[in-house]
Amino acid sequence: MAQFFHKTMVLAGLATLGVLLGLPPGRAQAQSGPAPEREQLLNGLTILYSNRPGDPHVLLKLRIKSGAVFDLAGKAGSMALLADAMFPESSTREYVADELGGRLEVTTTYDSIDVTISGKSSELERIIELIRNAVVNVNLSAESVATLREARIKQLAERSSKAGLAELADRDVAARLFGSYPYGSPPQGTAETVAKIERADLMLARERFLNAENATLVVVGGVEKARLMRALRQLLGPWQKGDRIVPATFRQPGTVDDRVLLIDAPAATNVEVRLAVRGLSRSDADAMTASVLAQIARNRWQAQVPELASSSFVRNETYALGGMFMFSASVPPASAAKAIAAAKNVMKGLAEADPTQAEIVSAVGPGLFSHRPSPEEALAEAWLDTETYKLSSTKPVEAIHIPPADIRRTAARLFGNSAPLAIVTLGNANELQSQLGYKIELRSNAPEPKPATTPAPSPKKP
Repeated sequence: MAQFFHKTMVLAGLATLGVLLGLPPGRAQAQSGPAPEREQLLNGLTILYSNRPGDPHVLLKLRIKSGAVFDLAGKAGSMALLADAMFPESSTREYVADELGGRLEVTTTYDSIDVTISGKSSELERIIELIRNAVVNVNLSAESVATLREARIKQLAERSSKAGLAELADRDVAARLFGSYPYGSPPQGTAETVAKIERADLMLARERFLNAENATLVVVGGVEKARLMRALRQLLGPWQKGDRIVPATFRQPGTVDDRVLLIDAPAATNVEVRLAVRGLSRSDADAMTASVLAQIARNRWQAQVPELASSSFVRNETYALGGMFMFSASVPPASAAKAIAAAKNVMKGLAEADPTQAEIVSAVGPGLFSHRPSPEEALAEAWLDTETYKLSSTKPVEAIHIPPADIRRTAARLFGNSAPLAIVTLGNANELQSQLGYKIELRSNAPEPKPATTPAPSPKKP
C-alpha cells in the first residue's frame, strides 16, 4: 500500500502540473504510473478501477462525455441545467457530507458533465445508488424543470451583478473570437439564455447524451473488485444505452473583426486588456508545447511591460474541438496601448525565432507545483481525460526536453499571418480612445459590477 500511495502522489503532482499549464492531467501522466483495471458493463458503461486495500474511503467520478458544446443555439446553459436536474435537492449533498462522510460535486464544462462523489467504503452501495438515481431516474417534470430553471436564472443574475471587469472582459473576448460557435458562450449560460430553455430541450438532451455508453466511471478506494462489480451490475446495469453517440460536429467559427473592441466602463480605474487567438485541441500533439509556450510568452510580455508583473497572465485553454490562447492584463489607462503592442510583438517574436533553453527551463520550473489536488482525485481526472480525449501516456513534464524549434513551430501555428486575433479593452473610453491609436469599435455602457446587497423581505400577504 505504501508503494501504491507513493506512485499515486507522484502522478498527482504530474497531473497537477498539467492542470497549471492548462493541459488535461492525462497529458502529464507518467508512463510508469498505476494503470486502472478496465471493465465494461453490458450496457456499454466503462469502468476504470483501482483498489487501495485498507483505505476506509472511496471516490467515484462519473463523466458524461458530452458537455456545453452541445447546447442548442441561443440556449447556452442547457447541459448545465440538465446537470442540475441530476441532483436537484441540496439535502442530497448534505446527506453525502453528514452520513457518508464525503462530498458530492457536479460540474459542467464544454466537454463533459462530471459527477464526483466520495464517502466511506462501507457505504459503496449507497453511493452507487445515488448515481443510479441521478442518471436513470432524472426528474424532468414540468414543475421540476421550472423550479430548476428559476433557481439557475437567479444564480446567474446574482453572479452577473457581482462580476468584476476581468470576468466581463474574459466573456467578451471569447464571444469576439468565436461568435456563435459554442466556445463563444460560457458553459453555464447566462440568465437570458437559460430563460429560453424549455422542458423539451432537456428531454432531448437526456435522450441524446445521458446514456451508459457515453459515460465512464472511475472508482478509487478501499473496495474489493467483486463487491464493486456486483453493485454496479445490479444498480447501473439497467441504465439504458442510446441509439447512437452524437458526434461533435459544428460549423467552424467565422472571421474575427480586426478592430479593437473598446467597451466603455466609465467608473473603471484600470483597463482590462485581452488578446486572444484560436488555440489547439486537447488531443493535439502540440498541446503540451503550447502550454509551455504560454509561460514563455507571459515572461516575455512582463519583461517588456514591467507594470504587468502582478496583474497579467497568458493562458492556453484546450478543449475537445479546439481552444483559446489568451493574453490578459489589468493596467493603468496610459499603459493599455503599450500592453497591446508588446503582446503582438511577443507573438511575432516567438513565431519567428527559437526561444532560449533558459526560457524553456524557466517555463516548467518547480514553482508550478504550488498546489496539489488529492492523489486519488488527480488519478481519476488523469484517467478520465486520457479516456475522453484519447490521449497517449507521455513522460513527466520535468523529464521531457521540448526542442526550441518545436516552440517556434507551435507559435507559428497559433500566431501565423492568417491567425484571427481578437482584441478587447474594457475601461473608460474617454481616456482610451485617443491613446489606443488602432481601429476601434466602441461599445457603450458596459455593465458595471455592483456590490452585493441583501434584498429586503417581501411583505406577507394577509
